[in-house]
Amino acid sequence: MTAPWGAAVAGIFVWLGMVVAISFMEAPLKFRAPGVTLQIGLGIGRLVFRALNAAELVLAVAVLVALQFEPPPARVMVAILAAVVVLAVQLVAVRPSLTRRSDAVLAGEEGQERSRGHYAYVGLELIKAIALLVSGILLLAA
Repeated sequence: MTAPWGAAVAGIFVWLGMVVAISFMEAPLKFRAPGVTLQIGLGIGRLVFRALNAAELVLAVAVLVALQFEPPPARVMVAILAAVVVLAVQLVAVRPSLTRRSDAVLAGEEGQERSRGHYAYVGLELIKAIALLVSGILLLAA
């Protein structure tokens, strides 16, 4: 493995670790903590996911830049680009509707049921995590 691929592998696995830790552990667990209301959980979630998405953008750019020095095989790039595209879809197509919904709940409207947008976001997180895992493994094996 060359040095630029080493940086890309590190970026991919850091990105994967952040997604798994926040999306699949922190997010569901915070609502089980004593005293955390839906409004408090949403407020925290918005801050955490805004920070996560910013870090994801930085990591995605870093991975893509690192791979420009010595492009990997096409199958590796397809897996990495799948993760990048999923992130873009989440940010452009799903997050705005989730933000509108959380704005309404924070303003006092009822919001006990999860929205379809929430399920879409979780499904895309799962796809992104799989794409990152596959791309990291393929890049290590290349």
